[in-house]
Amino acid sequence: MSVNTNPPATGVRLPWGRVHPQVRVAVEGFLGARVAEAVTQPGGFSPAAAVRLRAENGRRAFVKAVGPEPNAESVRIYRAELEIAAALPESVPAPRLLTGFELEGWVALVFEDVEGEHPELPWRPDQLDRVLAAVRRMSAELTPAPIAAPPVAEALDSSFRGWRHLLEEDTGGLDPWALRHLGELAELEAGWAAGAAGDTLLHRDLRADNILLSGERVYVVDWPWACVGAPWIDLVAMLPSVGMQGGPMPHELFTDPDPAVTAFVAGLCGYFVRHGRLPDPPGLPTVRAFQRAQGLVALDWLKRRTGWS
Repeated sequence: MSVNTNPPATGVRLPWGRVHPQVRVAVEGFLGARVAEAVTQPGGFSPAAAVRLRAENGRRAFVKAVGPEPNAESVRIYRAELEIAAALPESVPAPRLLTGFELEGWVALVFEDVEGEHPELPWRPDQLDRVLAAVRRMSAELTPAPIAAPPVAEALDSSFRGWRHLLEEDTGGLDPWALRHLGELAELEAGWAAGAAGDTLLHRDLRADNILLSGERVYVVDWPWACVGAPWIDLVAMLPSVGMQGGPMPHELFTDPDPAVTAFVAGLCGYFVRHGRLPDPPGLPTVRAFQRAQGLVALDWLKRRTGWS
């Protein structure tokens, strides 16, 4: 079964004209001419500008820029992405960072403009096969990690505590199976980190909206969450979004019964289920619905992997 009735991975993007004037001037200075055309790209949840720019001199760039309002956390995220993007070697299938800077409380990243499109949704089998092959190839090529990044156990420690948090929270409306096994799920989740260790550089946020198809190439964009861990993590973490966006369900695409994977899926599922019950973060009105939808798919996968009745 596949799912295709779920919320899109889109948020509320900031138009180029509402980016801080000094940031716009700095970008135009880098391009060497005034911006003649700015086309907002809708994918992703960040309340930031994400625009393809064409300058009067013909130069093109893709620019991401965010300020402290309405979500100050976005500035920290973009600052992390600037650091990671600047360090990524050319072997990584990502658009090249041309420049980046902080100015007046804003963070801006200027990338090469890639002529590409996100995968079609619902997922087309040929595009999905192409993307999954690229993800596996990327994981192999990024082992060992070519840059320093935090271990996945550190990067996800605060996030992969969903079931344990739910032991102490209101569980009204929680799936009956999850409620019945809540203690076991919390215990399973608590052991996820040991089996997820590794030396592969991970993107950690793979979804269709973070992938561009350009000719024969597959580009992976948005790297603020990079860390190192087991080589299967990026693929496993991506599969709930594939199922909710019209592709095959995770158990159809990943059949390795490794208990380490099951523990990781427990952590991932607990994250989606618990966060999907929280209020919308400031400036991100669609992210909770997207997490809830992924949680439904992840929960079905977890039921299958544990075999618990």
